[in-house]
Amino acid sequence: MKTIEIINVTLIEPRLKHPTIFEKFDSLQPGEGFVIHNDHDPKPLYYQLLGERGNIFKWDYQEAGPEWWKVSIAKLDIGEKEATIGELVKKDFRKAEIFKKYGLDFCCGGKKTLTTACKEKGLDVVKINQELKECDAVINTIVNDFDNWDIGFLADYIINQHHKYVKQAIPLLFEYTQKVARVHGERHPEVIRIAEKFLLVADELNRHMCKEEDVLFPYIKHLSEAKSNGMKIEPSPFGTVENPVNMMEHEHDIVGKMMEEIAELSNKYNPPANACTTYRLSYQKLKEFEDDLHQHIHLENNILFPKAIAMELELL
Repeated sequence: MKTIEIINVTLIEPRLKHPTIFEKFDSLQPGEGFVIHNDHDPKPLYYQLLGERGNIFKWDYQEAGPEWWKVSIAKLDIGEKEATIGELVKKDFRKAEIFKKYGLDFCCGGKKTLTTACKEKGLDVVKINQELKECDAVINTIVNDFDNWDIGFLADYIINQHHKYVKQAIPLLFEYTQKVARVHGERHPEVIRIAEKFLLVADELNRHMCKEEDVLFPYIKHLSEAKSNGMKIEPSPFGTVENPVNMMEHEHDIVGKMMEEIAELSNKYNPPANACTTYRLSYQKLKEFEDDLHQHIHLENNILFPKAIAMELELL
């Protein structure tokens, strides 16, 4: 086994520290790496390396203070890419909570890498990466391994779990948001806009789910059955499955943006201190609705749809 070189940065003259590390990095072959040992967080080095060499390296804290910092730096293999946010959540849904905390969209925006998403929002990618690593260190007791489910079964799960929830939640939330707007709209005009936005969300989702249940999901189940039986398939009336998938993802984006606006209008679902019970319940249920929608869209955009596209290519 090849020994990983450790560079003790504390022993290097300050003006030569970064040039020494850059020289070492440039000498690496893809897949090779080294470890730096420092007496403070070398986070500025991360951003300099990213800025001058691009997103071609892995950066993992092995030790993070308070006295010593050890960081593993490795050059990515040719063709190796940074995982997208959606891919990270697909492997471990617990990471969704970390992305939610920082306002990073893992469902509609799940095709962006963490580096890109953090840059757009001005977030500390090193800090968030460290939280993700800490999540990896905790034993995952989640039973549902969605990524390994049959796509026909997953489509049924989405209908029975998420579509059913949406259909039950919409009438209740319509009642709550309309009542709050009617009673408190004069003093809190934002609740009128929330009620209007939610009405648009409800209309969009109702039409969207009908298209999935009547057209797209039956075809996905057909793909699953054909694969199980070792059969080829005939081209569908809508061309390839990618056509309705693109439409569904576009509609996900529309609903996602409207829910973001509702979250902003409601101060992240935090009602005023003197809010009545219905006011508070309205915000609480809107937050639950958004949380369910995030997982709902994640399962479709990041797991079900890509698998259906790949499977169709195999069977045509």
